Amino acid sequence: MNQDAKGRGGLHEALARFHELWGRARAEEPWEGDAMTLATVSPEGRPRARTVLLKQADEAGFVFYTNYASRKGEDLAAHPCAALCFFWRSLRRQVMVEGAVRKLDAAASDAYFASRHRLSQLSAWASRQSRPLASREELEARIGELERRYEGAGIPRPAQWGGYVLVPDMVEFWAPGEGRLNDRERYVREDDGGWRFELLNP
Repeated sequence: MNQDAKGRGGLHEALARFHELWGRARAEEPWEGDAMTLATVSPEGRPRARTVLLKQADEAGFVFYTNYASRKGEDLAAHPCAALCFFWRSLRRQVMVEGAVRKLDAAASDAYFASRHRLSQLSAWASRQSRPLASREELEARIGELERRYEGAGIPRPAQWGGYVLVPDMVEFWAPGEGRLNDRERYVREDDGGWRFELLNP
């Protein structure tokens, strides 16, 4: 890379670069090119992280789905901001994104839920995500009960399950360099809504 910071674009350029890498990762990563680390802050102020799947990325933001009553849902209710980290080993590339997080509207969550595999729909109902589980048999029994309840019928989206969108105010691209002289390039949203591009020391 090693480009001059002058004259660079904003979010549109950052997203174009992200999509080029994401497309390659989905084709080349041996497992889950959509995977990203989602970092949140607990109601008590403790950092927490886990891996989730990216489902969409555009000018509106980066979209993922989960149970609103999960630990990450509780964190986002208390502190509606988060950080994402994509590390694609096969590409030797990393992308980090930070920003505010909001829930998707119900219609968007309904549409995505309807596209999911039926067992994934049932699991969204059966799993009391992040809560203690007495045994695997207990979970499988809930799945069986739900299969009987919705046999021959569509499965509605649970009210406690849906999408979030992270609206980026920072996107950073990382690539390795010889002798740890790595390339780091960052796009930052300004207070006036514009974007600033800058190079960072490794």
